[in-house]
Amino acid sequence: MPKRIKMREPTDKEKREIARLANARTEPAQLVKRAQVLQAIIDEPSMPPSQAGLRAGYANPATGISWVKRFNAEGLEGLKDRPRPGAPPIHSQEVRSQLISLALQKPETLGYPFALWTLERLQVAFRERHDTHLSDSTIWTWLDDEGLKWKRQQSWFHDPEKHDPEFAEKRGPSSSAT
Repeated sequence: MPKRIKMREPTDKEKREIARLANARTEPAQLVKRAQVLQAIIDEPSMPPSQAGLRAGYANPATGISWVKRFNAEGLEGLKDRPRPGAPPIHSQEVRSQLISLALQKPETLGYPFALWTLERLQVAFRERHDTHLSDSTIWTWLDDEGLKWKRQQSWFHDPEKHDPEFAEKRGPSSSAT
């Protein structure tokens, strides 16, 4: 017969935090569910962890046992999500800094024949200057993380000497003039 897992006696401070988490509405749902496993055992000390897990809503009884083991070993910190592995970053912080620096400069000051960056222009300029290709999504993400936003270019009709002096006549009456 397998060894029965028992929850260690939580401190008064841990009991208060478990009760708070088990009834929380603004904490992550998984954290609340894990605290509910522990709260069920605190409320009914004779309840096995597998039964407490089922009561909290887990389909597999072994899940309740796992959370009690983690609590016993790590305390309340054990209820939090652990970092998950992911793909390592493709580009260094230096590359990111170079892109942000380029995006903050006016293209005309760098010798380009345009006044504003577009995503494609920035991508091409970065590749030319640093021999590194950055995907559209990488550029968008990095600029957004820095608080930089793309704005719609509004370049026409700002310099009076550039427009047609007969524009109003050619356009015809405007809707506000009637």
